[in-house]
Amino acid sequence: MARLYISAAHKSSGKTTISAGLCAALSERGLIVQPYKKGPDYIDPLWLTRACGRPCINLDFNTMDAALLLQRFDDWHQAADLALIEGNKGLFDGVAIDGSDSNAAMAKLLNTPVVLVIDAQGITRGVAPLLQGYLGFDPQLHIAGVILNKVATARHESKLRQVIAAYTDIPVLGAVPRQPQLTVRERHLGLVPSNEERDAGPRVLAMAAAVHRYVDLDALLSIAAAAAPIEGEPNLQARPALSADVRIGIPRDRVFGFYYPDDLAALCEAGAELVFFDSLQDRSLPAVDGLFIGGGFPETHLDGLSANHGLRRDIGHFAREGGPVYAECGGLMYLARSVSWNGKRAPMAGALPLDISMEPRPVGRGYVRLRETGSLPWGRIRKGGGDIAAHEFHHSRIDKLDDGARFAYRVIRGFGIDGRNDGLLHRRVVACYAHLRNMPPVLWANRFVDYVRQVKH
Repeated sequence: MARLYISAAHKSSGKTTISAGLCAALSERGLIVQPYKKGPDYIDPLWLTRACGRPCINLDFNTMDAALLLQRFDDWHQAADLALIEGNKGLFDGVAIDGSDSNAAMAKLLNTPVVLVIDAQGITRGVAPLLQGYLGFDPQLHIAGVILNKVATARHESKLRQVIAAYTDIPVLGAVPRQPQLTVRERHLGLVPSNEERDAGPRVLAMAAAVHRYVDLDALLSIAAAAAPIEGEPNLQARPALSADVRIGIPRDRVFGFYYPDDLAALCEAGAELVFFDSLQDRSLPAVDGLFIGGGFPETHLDGLSANHGLRRDIGHFAREGGPVYAECGGLMYLARSVSWNGKRAPMAGALPLDISMEPRPVGRGYVRLRETGSLPWGRIRKGGGDIAAHEFHHSRIDKLDDGARFAYRVIRGFGIDGRNDGLLHRRVVACYAHLRNMPPVLWANRFVDYVRQVKH
């Protein structure tokens, strides 16, 4: 299958802008593009999904072994013409010092040619040693071309092209000028996600137009089509889907958008009908048997969330009456009594006896390791025991926690709720700062649906 890996020398080089522009431009040509994102990111996948109309799937060494990565990659590209994988950070960056979890390692596992996005701001001849170093650092990696991004002028572009031609054999596949309309706004937790950005549609169209004009799409497609077969084969069997017999409500809107598409699919396969609602617009909770409230940015929508009295009341009532609820990060915040940010405190659903405050710097950030306490009402979610791999990224903290609070997990690495624990348990609510991924052997979605079914009956 045709495929490309879009990476860069460092973060904030414009990979997402170029990747989304490629997805949209190739889709406009009539191609079916399947996007992927390396790592546990939620925001970039929302932009890639918006650009080509297909769910973006995360590929993450932290929660997936090689066989599972190959399986998930294979599962989602079957009906597509081209797979486009967007890297995270820089090409050779990762947690492991040997690079075993880097973008380069992922590109080699998928046997996919790399297109390097180079942030050209403030650089001319210096691009030559940069590219020479990247080309020579790992000879097994196929760097098939570069796209120059944020180019200042036509003269700047000409100098860059001459230097690259003089000192390397790598083709320049495009040169995109610096344009304000291509920039996605950033704030305290990175890019503003497309589900929240009101002009996301026009912005994606601008990205596509820039790619059409400044990138050689035919050359890119030739590189993608020449990708060699992937060595190794997926060996995991799909689980048969069950008939839906429980309804799980999920807010998916401008506030809450951090859901893995394959986790949502896993909930369905386990026998759940997913009932989506809008936390800002819907005035009452639909008839559901359980709730899954994912991550997002409730702090930037305090007025809208607090003004929706009916939904807040219904969700609080559902939890107090013993309804099963699972919440992650932003979902935890929404279930609190209140959230405080920038000197303003707003009431939330009140399903948890606590208050939340936002901090100027991250409280928890990065990969985490959790160990089950045995108190999770769903039963253990990691088959065979052992630590659970997850991730967290939050600026919020709980103001004060009751001394008798119970938790589903001990934090082995990371911060969680208080530096030692995560997965607050209250009635039938489980609320975490960690974001879980439904990947063998950690099958949280299956356990949660089983629990919702148990409570219902």
